[in-house]
Amino acid sequence: MGSDDPVDPIDPGDPVEAVERELAVLLRRARSTSGTIARELHPDLGAAAYGILFNLQQTGGARMTDIAAFFGVGKPTISRQVGLLERLGFVERVEDPDDRRAVTLRLTDEGSARLVEAQEARRARLRASLDSWPREDLGTLGRLLHRFNDQQV
Repeated sequence: MGSDDPVDPIDPGDPVEAVERELAVLLRRARSTSGTIARELHPDLGAAAYGILFNLQQTGGARMTDIAAFFGVGKPTISRQVGLLERLGFVERVEDPDDRRAVTLRLTDEGSARLVEAQEARRARLRASLDSWPREDLGTLGRLLHRFNDQQV
């Protein structure tokens, strides 16, 4: 068995341990995928930069302090990533409409277009890997993941 081979989920052992093992594999693969997508956007980008772009896409724009809080990191960490994203033309700073002293980050048109392109490629890969799954199983997986994510603090 390889290191990413799943453990039999029907193992009579502790089902919570089985969930924990499978989540560890899923999270490791998700981080790897995020890094791959980021490098498709630009070779110098890593998974953290992709996370920032995705966050800005979902929120429509955010302050650096809010992004840092969302990811649970310090503002200097976000500042370095944002600086690179700005130099690449993916992100821009605009005056915060609620506080003229603050700035909000948002995707540029180029950043948005490139991110959508990368996401479509990722979805195509995901669809291909799930192509053999029955539609009902996909629906069940989606509902269970939503339920799990909804319960997390």
